[in-house]
Amino acid sequence: MDIKELDKTYVANTYGRADVVFVRGSGAEVYDDRGRRYIDLGAGIAVNAFGLADPVWVEAVTAQLSKLQHMSNLYYTAPCAKLAEVLCRRTGMRKVFFGNSGAEANECAIKTARKWAFDKYGDESRSTIITLKNSFHGRTITTLAATGQDVFHTKFGPFTPGFVHASAQDASEVRAFAQKGNCCAVMLELVQGEGGVVPLTREYVDEVVDIAREHDMLIIVDEVQTGNGRTGSLYAYQQFGFMPDLVSTAKGLGGGLPLGACLMGERVEHTLSAGDHGSTFGGNPVSCAGALSIIGRIDDALLADVRRKGEFIRRSLEGAEGVVSVTGMGLMVGIECEKPAGEVVAAAIARGVVPLTAHGKVRLVPPLTITDEQLAEAIEILKEVIKA
Repeated sequence: MDIKELDKTYVANTYGRADVVFVRGSGAEVYDDRGRRYIDLGAGIAVNAFGLADPVWVEAVTAQLSKLQHMSNLYYTAPCAKLAEVLCRRTGMRKVFFGNSGAEANECAIKTARKWAFDKYGDESRSTIITLKNSFHGRTITTLAATGQDVFHTKFGPFTPGFVHASAQDASEVRAFAQKGNCCAVMLELVQGEGGVVPLTREYVDEVVDIAREHDMLIIVDEVQTGNGRTGSLYAYQQFGFMPDLVSTAKGLGGGLPLGACLMGERVEHTLSAGDHGSTFGGNPVSCAGALSIIGRIDDALLADVRRKGEFIRRSLEGAEGVVSVTGMGLMVGIECEKPAGEVVAAAIARGVVPLTAHGKVRLVPPLTITDEQLAEAIEILKEVIKA
């Protein structure tokens, strides 16, 4: 039985996989089981920030593996503490809780916001969290409830109560919910990734921030996909001129290993205490060692390069035959095509380029270190399959 048949026989059928088996890679190039080369524009869904088999990351992970692969959070370990310090120093946040995924990071942010309101107001009367229509926050029952897309609110009910969904274009809906006096937080993706790579406008975000402060609500920013250099700053909120109270992130943070983080600002740094939350594998020494090697190399020069490459993609595709629109920030790009996105992706893979889809669009989230030559080759092929 080959790998595809083994997978179909024994792995739960929750994924619609492309008809390819990948076996190795280097940087933005990946090879299948027949030795064919592809240019990777998906990076494991924005996970492999420095590409495949990045030697610096491999060295950091391997060195930690030979020392201590896991101990649990009943004890102190150096990579966990050092990574938390780096994240706080580079963001201005105060504390970090580590988990294993974006959904877990969002669960932590939700729990923290609700406990903050409980501690301040003495009951659960302000437990509702405002999220945005077209958002996506994860696949647990609670993060599905937080997600502002009706397609996710079926089959698995009852869903966790306490979420309302406001327009991502008109802040008056956020204000109307806030005025009810039962909300503890508003939760934003500054670029709605799974919703089609749609950035929020600065004017909208400014108004939502003002509403939150006016009504004593926390601001949660979901940076699971936008974070760790993806949009051209370490975190996307740093381009919007405000300081959140809670930031969730994952994906690119671990560079290819499972790692999520909930960053806590001054208002909530002491909200959680011993026993309020936990994770068996959160802060794993190997994952944190890998993350330290990633975050330590996301500097101003790299971020400028991310912005430059993102502009190249947009300039190359805007107005191209078959392209309706191009959206996004940095190396997080959504392409609305005249043809179905799935058809474009299938044709691109057949030509040796691996993009993704998101909400009816073609989505590009390549490694941050993809070379100019690789990017130009991939975009040219993509343009050809879009117009064909």
